[in-house]
Amino acid sequence: MAQQVCIFAENKPGRLERITRILQEARINMRAITIATSQGFGIIKLIVDAPQKTIELLRSKGLTAYSREVIAVLMDDHPGGLHTIANAFASKDINVEDAYGFVIQDKKRAVMILDVEEMPEALKVLSVSHLSILDDAELYNL
Repeated sequence: MAQQVCIFAENKPGRLERITRILQEARINMRAITIATSQGFGIIKLIVDAPQKTIELLRSKGLTAYSREVIAVLMDDHPGGLHTIANAFASKDINVEDAYGFVIQDKKRAVMILDVEEMPEALKVLSVSHLSILDDAELYNL
């Protein structure tokens, strides 16, 4: 399992700059980011090299931040790579609630970040499917 940092923020100019400045000044490295907004507010989700430090730092600056356990799956970066994961989940009726990915090595390796309700079952299905699940240390040292 890996930790995802989630930040609630008002959707207005300068919010992302403020967050990235805080992380830059603390020398925290982002591996991945996704942003979703609705009705003037949003959630920024990050994979960083120091999740707990990031949360503490952002909270000390008045931002609402928390961590959430997610599954980080190492996958092949080629057509059908994601289908392997989707097929494994579909076979056991596991629903993906949120997901995003990033490439580590073009046309070779990528990481898919998955948030599912049925975490224990999803981990078992991925393991049986011989897919590598990355923990925090493995994820940040790729």
